[in-house]
Parts: sequence; structure tokens; C-alpha cells
Amino acid sequence: MPTTTSASTAAAAQRRRSRRKAPPPRQPWCCSFGLDPSTAAATAAGRSPGPLPAPLRAKPPPHQLPPPLSRRIRSPGRVSPIDDPTLPSATGSSSVSARLSSVTECPPPALRAPPPPPPPPAAAAVEKPRAILKMRLVDKGVILEVDELEGVRRESKVVGKILGERGGELTVEGMVEVDAFREAVDMMLEDEDEAAAMRRLARGGVARAIDVLEVSLSLMFDRGVNNCLRYLDAVPWNESEEETIKKLMYQHSSYKAAFRDLLARLQLERPASSAELVVELADSITKGTNNNARKELRNLVNGILSKSSVYIKGDKELDSRSIYCICHSCLNSLVGLFEESSELAQADQTSLSSVGKGPLERIYKLVEDINWLLQILIDRQMGEEFVDLWADQKTLSSMHERVSLIVCHELSRISATVFIAMGSGKLHCTGDRRLRVFQAWFRPMLVDFGWLRRYPKGLNMTALEEGIGQALLTLTLKQQQALFLEWFEAFSGKGRECPDLIRAFQVWWRRSFVRSLGSNS
Repeated sequence: MPTTTSASTAAAAQRRRSRRKAPPPRQPWCCSFGLDPSTAAATAAGRSPGPLPAPLRAKPPPHQLPPPLSRRIRSPGRVSPIDDPTLPSATGSSSVSARLSSVTECPPPALRAPPPPPPPPAAAAVEKPRAILKMRLVDKGVILEVDELEGVRRESKVVGKILGERGGELTVEGMVEVDAFREAVDMMLEDEDEAAAMRRLARGGVARAIDVLEVSLSLMFDRGVNNCLRYLDAVPWNESEEETIKKLMYQHSSYKAAFRDLLARLQLERPASSAELVVELADSITKGTNNNARKELRNLVNGILSKSSVYIKGDKELDSRSIYCICHSCLNSLVGLFEESSELAQADQTSLSSVGKGPLERIYKLVEDINWLLQILIDRQMGEEFVDLWADQKTLSSMHERVSLIVCHELSRISATVFIAMGSGKLHCTGDRRLRVFQAWFRPMLVDFGWLRRYPKGLNMTALEEGIGQALLTLTLKQQQALFLEWFEAFSGKGRECPDLIRAFQVWWRRSFVRSLGSNS
């Protein structure tokens, strides 16, 4: 027995040593920990340099013994049977094999059924797809998508009529700016008051507001149209912006009532004639007192009346009677000033102080106005009546000899304009009219020519000499002879203080004596 006991003890010790040194058996992937069992076992082995002794445990009571397939997890993927010292040693290996075969039958983790997905939210189950409006800008090659279709359908009559609740695509032709289109859609979707809309449009300026107006008109977006028109009515435009607004007015005549305020800035309800307004402007200039301002305004009116002007097209001609009424008024004022000057200048014929600065300046002003009006009449071929009017100024011509030369030479400025126009063929007067004006103002011109040469004030003296000579040659030879003899006598005494009419005199002499119509040569 001792031998048997010692042999049993040695066998038990051998079994314990073999259990500690042998590597753990290869187990299947049964428990899902996310690691491979062999890797976990190797990691555990790497942490401990040697095998750990089995802990001493108290033997549980028989009624608490675990069933044969019970396991205790030591490390991920590593399971081993619980020691049962009550089992005989001869059956120990067979019991382990039986238990391992039971473990092998456990299905791998990959074959296990996945957990069921969580149920979807209740709102997602009943949510319907949102209607989308697509706006295709053909010329820009851009498509704008708007997912708030209901707001656009409510504001735009075009979208409301063409597209239903499900949305769709709307094609827009024309050179429409993309930013302007977005701005118009934003105005549809935002409930803004008038002040907020004005601030929105002011950020983009007049050009952007016109683009937004064009988009709003094409989509029949009434609130956007009214907002744009209110902003444009409150700001100035340049010429190109004005033309664009006019074009939109003509293209969208159905919005004529909305365009009423802007139309009042572009068209008169009861249009007046521009010719009548020009006469009023001319009358205002003749009554002005600031010389510099009057000069600028005369240039302005001349630009309006020029044949190449863009300000009047297709309008009727000026009313010559209205212009001549202004001329009559200026001549009557001039007569009154000369009568006043003749009373002041009886003693001294050359002193400026003897005439007075006030009357002299008013005379200068009236002569400028008369010459300006006469030039308007000549340019529009309506100046023939003025020749009679100027020839009939007997009072002025008679006072010429009694007034200081510093004053009376201003009258010859008016005569100079008449002579130049007649000599260049711009005044088509009868011979009787031409003779009358020479009889009244040719002698004063011979006296005043020296003063005009010294103080021309823009008068072309060469053109004046040429004009006088050519106008003289339009008279009869007998009339020419009397006037040329008068000039000859004055020129022989004053020289260049008189106009140079030598060439015209030669023509008269040749026609009269050398190559007359009745001569044989």
C-alpha cells in the first residue's frame, strides 16, 4: 500500500506539473470580446514571465458543485475546466476531452444574429418630400433652386399659374442678372416693410434696383415692382438708366398705373412747345443783371437751338413774332438810355464819367442782347424783318451825333451784324431795304469803325470790312457811287480808322466804267 500510495502521489504531482507548463489548449471564437483568443493568450503570457501556480481553493459542498460544462473566464478567449479532485485520475483526460468537444459545438460569433436596428423616428415615417422650384436662366446657363415653393407661388402670379404644388422648372429668357434674380426671390420669401425694402435696394444702387424691377415685372411680383418703383422715384438717374426705365415702361404697359410717378418725371401730361419755352428763356436772359450768368445762359440756349442739338428734335420753328417782341422791348430801352446819356454828356464827349457807369453798363448789356437775338433770327432765316426794324430807328441814328463816341459806337455793333449777314448772303432783303439800312447806318459806321477796331469785343473786323463791301455791291451802281464817294472822302482823312473798301470800290469802278454792260470791250 505504501508503494501504491507513493505512486499515486507521484502521479498526481506529475499531473500538476504538466498542467502548469503545458500551453493552453486552442479554443474556438465563442465569447465576443473583440480579440482573437490566441492573441489574448499571448498577450497575457507576455505580461507574466512564468506560469502562475494554481490558487488553493476550498472544496465546495457537494450540492453546490457546478455542472460538468461550467466555465470561468480567466482572460479573453481562454477557458479551462474547474479542478475536481474527487474525480478519479484515470478518467480525468476523458472528462476534459468530453467537455472540450462540447465547447467546440458552440457557434462562432460571426454566425450569431445581429441585434435588430432601432426603429426609425415617427416623424420620418410621415414626412413628405419638399416641393422644389427650379428657375432656369437660359442666357446665363444657370439653374436656381428654391425649396420654399409656397412663398414664391403666393407672391408671383406667373409661378402660381404655371406650376402646381409639386413644383417644377420655370424657364426665364433674356439677359437677367443672377444676383438680381436672387434678390427678387429673397424679397418674395421675406415679409419686409417699406423701409426695410428701401434699405435693401439702396445697398445695390440704382442699376441693381432696375435689374430687380425687370425680374419682378417678368414674374409679375407686384410687391417687388412697387418697392423698386418707390426706390427709383426717390433717387436720381443717369442717361443710360433713364433709357432702361423707358424701355421697361414700354414693354410692360399693364403696369402703367404703377409707373405713374416715374412717368411724370419723363413725360409731361400736357406737353408745351419747346419753342415757346425758348422765347421765355430768352426774355429772362435779357432781363438779367449778372453779366457772367447771362453769358453762360446764352451759350446754353444757343446749344439748345443749334441744328445739331439733341435737345429738340421735330419741334416746330421758333415763333418769330415773340422774338421780335423782345427785340422791340430792348430797342425801346436802348432809346431811353441814349436819351439819358445825351443829357449827361453835353459838356464832355470823351469822358466816361460824363456819361455815368450805370447807364453805360446797361447800354452794353442791351446791345449784347439785341445782337444775340438777331443772330438767332439770322441762323433760323427769320432776320429779314429786323433790317426794316433797324433802318427805322431814326431816333437812335439822330442821337448818334450828340452822344459820346464811347457810347454811340455800341450802336455800330448792331449795324456790323446786319452788314456781315447781308454781305454773306444770310439776309435775303429787297434792294429798298438794303438801301434804307445803308442810308441810316453807313455814315455812323465810318465814324465808329476806329472804336470798334480798338474794342472789338469778339467782333471780326476783317469779316466786317468784307461784309460792308459785298453788301454795297448788291445795290444799284448809282446807289453804290454815292456811298463809295462818301467812303472815299472819309478814308482819305482817317485812313485805317475807316473800313478798307478798296477791293469793293475797284469792282464798282470796273462794272461802271471799264466793263459796263453797254461798252464794246
